[in-house]
Amino acid sequence: MNKKTIIHIIDDDEAVRESLKLVIRSADYEVVTYHSAEIFLKKFKPESAGCLLLDIRMPGMSGLELQALLPTLHIYIPVIVMTGYGDVPTAVRAMKAGAMDFIEKPYNHDQLLNRIDACVNDAKSRETLAQQLKGINRVELLTPREREVMTLLVDGKINKVIAAELGISTRTVEAHRANLMEKLQAKSLSDIVRISVLRNKQLISAPY
Repeated sequence: MNKKTIIHIIDDDEAVRESLKLVIRSADYEVVTYHSAEIFLKKFKPESAGCLLLDIRMPGMSGLELQALLPTLHIYIPVIVMTGYGDVPTAVRAMKAGAMDFIEKPYNHDQLLNRIDACVNDAKSRETLAQQLKGINRVELLTPREREVMTLLVDGKINKVIAAELGISTRTVEAHRANLMEKLQAKSLSDIVRISVLRNKQLISAPY
């Protein structure tokens, strides 16, 4: 890892900022923290671009608003959005808007560092993309019902709500969910969302 690579963290919670700083510095990265999107815009220097960890929900300018603003200011930095539990639809919006990845709170430290590595390291990025493309192809292995469950999961709906919408039991939803995660080789809901978003992008860009 390169000590000159700077990881920028924007989160209005000081405890979160300090915790992330400790974890990321342990991996030999430099870290700069900001308590708001506005402060980031005032202090950020383009030559310090490395990776941006961006909280979605903050007072003032939200993470999504900042993400949309960055290209208009010619600030090009890979973004990992940070979301609270159950905020999957917002994470989907962020990825559709160009975020490289997202991670849910509370964080798994190893997972977080792996995502950061993928953002700042070209070789790791290519490896990550290859794994994601394999995930897209594995969607074809899902049954129609498993695809329905996957779609509703990506919409941020919990098992109980999915069961009601599909007219099946919660236990059956849990079984379908376990099956589709196994088929997609997904370790978490964020993996499922990532595969779904990338697959939709692939379908949209495919020639007719």
